[in-house]
Amino acid sequence: MELNVVDVVNSIEGEDFRLNYYEQRKPLVIRDLSKQWPAYNRWNWDYFKSMMGEIEVGVYNNIKSDAYTPVNKADGYMKFGEYIDLIKNGPAEWRIFLFNLFEHAPELVNDFNWPEELTKGFVKRFPMLFVGGKGSVTHMHFDIDLSHIFHTQFAGRKRVLLFPFEEQHKIYRKPWEVLSLVNFEKYFDQNRSKLDVKKYPALKLARGYEVILHHGDTLFMPGGYWHHMEYIDSGFAMSLRSLQSAIAGKLKGAWYLFGMRNIDTFMKRTAPAWWYNYKKEKTFAAAEKELLVAD
Repeated sequence: MELNVVDVVNSIEGEDFRLNYYEQRKPLVIRDLSKQWPAYNRWNWDYFKSMMGEIEVGVYNNIKSDAYTPVNKADGYMKFGEYIDLIKNGPAEWRIFLFNLFEHAPELVNDFNWPEELTKGFVKRFPMLFVGGKGSVTHMHFDIDLSHIFHTQFAGRKRVLLFPFEEQHKIYRKPWEVLSLVNFEKYFDQNRSKLDVKKYPALKLARGYEVILHHGDTLFMPGGYWHHMEYIDSGFAMSLRSLQSAIAGKLKGAWYLFGMRNIDTFMKRTAPAWWYNYKKEKTFAAAEKELLVAD
């Protein structure tokens, strides 16, 4: 793999952002975007626990999905306050994702601003909270609706590995899914890495980015970008989603969300082993074509 550093700016004007990052489909970290928000200083473990501690939430472990794993099915459930107590003081490989905190505490909408000076089309009903204990992993995937993402880190540090959508076959995308067959966990640590480059030789062709997010950093991920995240510390972040401006992008996202996902779920229920092996065969065939082109 060839990994580049994500560009980092303190602030950026809308026109500069649109020309050099939005239209170029290039990731960017904006350090000061959130610093004027009340959330920057207000959002912490105790604040969330006091407001939503009794809400039951789904939690997810670090195990990659297999032939029998339903899409986005939680591995367990607990009260949000109990989960916070579990993760905030040390390693705990459990995470929460796609948690719509505004459904439970709508007043939180006053704690931040939508960055409409950068782009339009935000889906304001669905700002999402992502929480993870130290050591937890979000495995390599792209967001199914192909929205552009503004992902702001509020606590702890998080390592992010990114690839453009077009690198999908080099990183072994499973057809009919938004997931990679490869386990990128600890890819950066030769002693602990689960990345099997011998089994997945097309990885050597992949070109991507990596970055470590700190408190207040906002990562812009263009629609369809692959991302793998590892929590260096226990922490949480919020994602704001912006729909693609082009009709073709909206239609493709809708097909993935309502067509592709339902077909995949149906096949996992009716013929899981056959379906998994079929997709695995197609995955390696697509990667082999990338290797032949490179040669």
